[in-house]
Amino acid sequence: MIPKNHPRYESLVLREKIKKAHDEGYLADSGMIAHGRGEAFDYLIGEETIAAAYEAIKTAVATFILAKNPVISVNGNSIALAIDDIINLSCVLNGKIEINLFYRTDKRVKKIKNLFKKRGIHVLGSNDDELLFIGGIESSRATASKNGTYSADLVLVSLEDGDRTEILVNSGKKVIAIDLNPLSRTAQMADITIVDNIIRAIPLMIEIAKEFKKKDDEYLKKIISNFSNEENLKRSLEYIKLK
Repeated sequence: MIPKNHPRYESLVLREKIKKAHDEGYLADSGMIAHGRGEAFDYLIGEETIAAAYEAIKTAVATFILAKNPVISVNGNSIALAIDDIINLSCVLNGKIEINLFYRTDKRVKKIKNLFKKRGIHVLGSNDDELLFIGGIESSRATASKNGTYSADLVLVSLEDGDRTEILVNSGKKVIAIDLNPLSRTAQMADITIVDNIIRAIPLMIEIAKEFKKKDDEYLKKIISNFSNEENLKRSLEYIKLK
């Protein structure tokens, strides 16, 4: 039991979620290391949604609403930390959810599929799906649902997905990344990078989506046209330097 008055209460709760996911068998060993790396960067931004991240979130939501076949790509870490928020986001923005794992095993895929099934949600990317393969990716991340990532015009990725992000962007897809490390290849290669913790970013995306869905296309396109991912990442790095 973690006492609620502990100064690191929220951080410790997230660690427990990651540990539980590993114990339950759907989070790979390396996912625990990845979480620690992300936690370090969260410290550097003060464990809050900074202005640069907020601008990226607004641009991401606008881009998502205008997309024709958007997909939310999930892995063990994102599911452990934010499965219910991910489901809510998919409902608000009409986005499909697809499993994509670096260390892909039948056991992990089945467990993740069942987590969503218990919540009444069908996910793409399972072994029962019609899977194709994206050329140029040497890992198991090459798997892509025919009706999901393979044909998507927009893919939301999270928590370090650099090898695939570059290929997806080069294939003409828009990629939104949620990554606490502004220097990662994921962050650098994505069209829109949200430098924030997924547990803060996705609820904000849901909140903004409800507002933006009432706006016309021109309003959304103006937000997108005023955004530069390169400049936004620079702002994130400057914030870290000055923190």
